[in-house]
Amino acid sequence: MHRLDETVAQHANEVFALLAELVRADSTVGHEQAAEEVLAAALEQLGFTVERLPIPEGIGADPLAGVPQQSYAGRYDLVARRPGSDPSAPSLLLNGHIDVVPVEDADGWTSPPFAPEVRDGWLFGRGAGDMKCGFAMCLLAIRALDEVQPGWQRGDLTLIAVIEEECTGNGALASIRAGVTADAAVLLEPTDLELLLAGIAIAWIEVVIEGRAGHAEASGRSGNPILAAEPVLAGLRWLETRMNADHRVDPDPAFADIESPYLVNVGRFTSGSWASSVPQVARIDVRVGHPAAWSAEQTLEQVRTAIAAASHDDSWLGEHPPTLRLNGYRAERYAQDPDDPFVRRFAAAHEAAHGSTTPSVSIGATTDARYYVNQAGIPALAYGPRVQNMHGVDEAVELASVVDGARTLARFLADYLGEERA
Repeated sequence: MHRLDETVAQHANEVFALLAELVRADSTVGHEQAAEEVLAAALEQLGFTVERLPIPEGIGADPLAGVPQQSYAGRYDLVARRPGSDPSAPSLLLNGHIDVVPVEDADGWTSPPFAPEVRDGWLFGRGAGDMKCGFAMCLLAIRALDEVQPGWQRGDLTLIAVIEEECTGNGALASIRAGVTADAAVLLEPTDLELLLAGIAIAWIEVVIEGRAGHAEASGRSGNPILAAEPVLAGLRWLETRMNADHRVDPDPAFADIESPYLVNVGRFTSGSWASSVPQVARIDVRVGHPAAWSAEQTLEQVRTAIAAASHDDSWLGEHPPTLRLNGYRAERYAQDPDDPFVRRFAAAHEAAHGSTTPSVSIGATTDARYYVNQAGIPALAYGPRVQNMHGVDEAVELASVVDGARTLARFLADYLGEERA
């Protein structure tokens, strides 16, 4: 395998250039196509046949779908297939998401978020870490294997770049409903070269507080929805505390090592248009990590109850209770069995590449692996490079870890898809 590692290193700068091109293509939700086409061209050069899989407009009616954020017209998953030489050999799916989260304040970045820049061995840019670096890692692994072991691939290999992993999961769900699956799946998410096996359930909820618009002079007689939000936020904090206190008494085994897996994040608060006017409405977008026993709809009711309890002394909210609705993720909890032979083989590939073991971990977040584990019924894990500041200012990936991850992935691909077994 020494030659394989040398070949990975030799082609590293090529994929770093591809990664920069992917980051340069702003692929926030609804604008994914430019980045998808950059990736499509790279995959075609490696002998993949590329399909553009439309997302049905009615996907939101699927009970496992997230609540759609916008139209799916003209939007698609990118599905790339490369058949193996033996139809009876195991097949593998490599999954990544092409969408990235928005940039709140580009002026706060050291360099522009969609102008990738390398500093001290890290490539900076929105999506560099989450998770375009994973595509670079896997293409580097495949490129090196093709050169070192021509004809190595016995099993079918599919790579999919989905949309909306960051808000609904509907891209991955649509692909599974269309039959895009395999015997196992590796998600190319950034994991610090650890094996990510489990994620919590998550619901996105919109809270709307009605006020009574008016002049600031009459603010004492008006209902200001910004001020009315204080008990609403208190109710959310109380719910988070309660969920995690219950977890510490009776933990979900998959997350027993996490003291507080269920976090409630207030991600957006919008209200008002003028300093001398009382706003008419306030909107709060909340991400609620919740126990597996609750459905998204039950979580919505838990939030409603917590807000009502915290607001019982507020006269305005008593007469004008907030309205709540699901608005995005309705994600189920998932947990991959760490003793599955697929997981053990991947762990062995990491150890062979690096001379040491890597831990299996869980997170208080989610990935599209939930659909493969829960719905497709296939083993799935996430593995990828080392990153910093995901979703934040100066997001970046450590380029050396892209190479390190490719060394692991190349060994795993050669083992899982290439080795003949009795």
